[in-house]
Amino acid sequence: MAKGTDANIILTGFSYTGKTRVGQEVARRLGWSFVDIDDEIVRVCGKTIADIFAQDGEGRFRELETEVLGKVCREKHMVVSTGGGAIASDSNRELMLGSSVVVCLEAKPSTIYQRLLKDTEESGEQEVRPLLTVPDPQGRIESPKAARQPYYALSDWTVHTDNLTIGEAADEVIRGWRYIRRVKAAPQDAACVVTTATESYPVFVGWDSLDHLGKRMRDAGLGGRAHVVSDDQVFPLYGDRVKGILEKDSFATDSKVVPQGERSKSFDTAVGIYDWLVAGRAERGDCVVALGGGMVGDLAGFVAATFLRGVPLVQVPTSLVGMVDSAIGGKVGIDHPEGKNLIGSFYQPKLVLADIQTLTTLPQRELVSGWAEVIKHAMIRDWQLLEILEQKSADLLKLDKQDTAGVVARSAAIKAEVVSADEKEQGLRTILNYGHTIAHGLEAATGYARFLHGEAVAVGMAGAAILSQRLGMLAPEVVERQRALLKRFGLPTSCSGVDIDSILRAMDLDKKVKGERVRWVLLADIGQTVIRDDVHRELAVSVIRELLQS
Repeated sequence: MAKGTDANIILTGFSYTGKTRVGQEVARRLGWSFVDIDDEIVRVCGKTIADIFAQDGEGRFRELETEVLGKVCREKHMVVSTGGGAIASDSNRELMLGSSVVVCLEAKPSTIYQRLLKDTEESGEQEVRPLLTVPDPQGRIESPKAARQPYYALSDWTVHTDNLTIGEAADEVIRGWRYIRRVKAAPQDAACVVTTATESYPVFVGWDSLDHLGKRMRDAGLGGRAHVVSDDQVFPLYGDRVKGILEKDSFATDSKVVPQGERSKSFDTAVGIYDWLVAGRAERGDCVVALGGGMVGDLAGFVAATFLRGVPLVQVPTSLVGMVDSAIGGKVGIDHPEGKNLIGSFYQPKLVLADIQTLTTLPQRELVSGWAEVIKHAMIRDWQLLEILEQKSADLLKLDKQDTAGVVARSAAIKAEVVSADEKEQGLRTILNYGHTIAHGLEAATGYARFLHGEAVAVGMAGAAILSQRLGMLAPEVVERQRALLKRFGLPTSCSGVDIDSILRAMDLDKKVKGERVRWVLLADIGQTVIRDDVHRELAVSVIRELLQS
């Protein structure tokens, strides 16, 4: 049975991580059958697990475990709870991973110990369990759990149950099962796949991949008329080519061109696109194709999300910022004079297609600006990507085909992973705002006319790193390492001539403000983010002043 079809769900993990109760709840919600492998062994043998071990030995128990697991895995629509050591067997692991979606339920040793105590008390057992009589019961949990951890890490999906209710853990198991099924069913040449509670779509990254746009859209089930939205810098370069590619695959096309630049991300421009769609009798079965950089993707995406209560959206980013960040994850919106992206929605596209070749026609300043988001992803999530950027900076700045495609795909995959785990920025997705608190303040304070987005983000990252250091979280050498890399890619780490009061006012209106407190995304180390809403305003102001005076 392929994981992309009706794959069963197998739960693995240490004792008292919730496999039985969570598994039963998952089965109830899906309308499936639930089976506990240990209970099934007892039923088949007519002996308790303890008697099997005592009379026949552990070897016989493991044979029975594999036999029962094999039978269960041949069934359909099953939620299966395995013993904590089942996945350590090579044959069991091959069977589990080859036939089912394997979800590991995790919990800290302290959590497992407390659950064991509670279960013993609630069961009213007269005889104290052996584990609870040893001098260091929690230590006795830690040792075998640590030995099995490398096997648990091979699971398709992991759910940390420490602070989750049974229902919440079941939600996460089902979300993981859906994600893995969709990933396995996704095109094999996709760089990554974004899977949220409502959508799943591929992200394609390659050189000269634009020629495959029509086929990709057909493969995604799209039809009708393709309404291409672009700007007056990108459309002359690629507009007619894209329309021709789509028409070869039997799409009727039309196009709308808006002025280049952040100022087009406005309500007035959006209304102009609505008027164009109405005049063209656009229908819900049509699609909007956003051809251009981050501004076009945000604007066209906002229109697609709101016209006729939503029409299919295809993102075709032609800027580096769009390819690795803004086109992925479904954030669409327009600006308000008082703040960036204050009006918008989460609306996922049907696919994202990034043709690296289009970067060769970007103005140098825009290309450089885009590397800020790639560096951001490395700083918050991937130290290996950081090393690649440091080692390959000269080749990347020259847009070496192989190196650039690899880095863009890796950076896009980081964004896809984060937004798949947190579509609407309720938790993990907030880390993507590293550097953006100050950046959005700079952009709004200068009327979105002075800085490109990546330039503002670079300055914001420099400020966030300094702030992290001042709070005693980040080593000075990491601050300098980031600064040096930003400089190597030609990005600014300071600025001048901006009114600090305007920056602060814009920061107070930022989307990340919660309960009138600015939430800062900071670093404890490379790949280790910290969200803080207790940063004293005086400290933040002093860091911003330092950036403005550098």
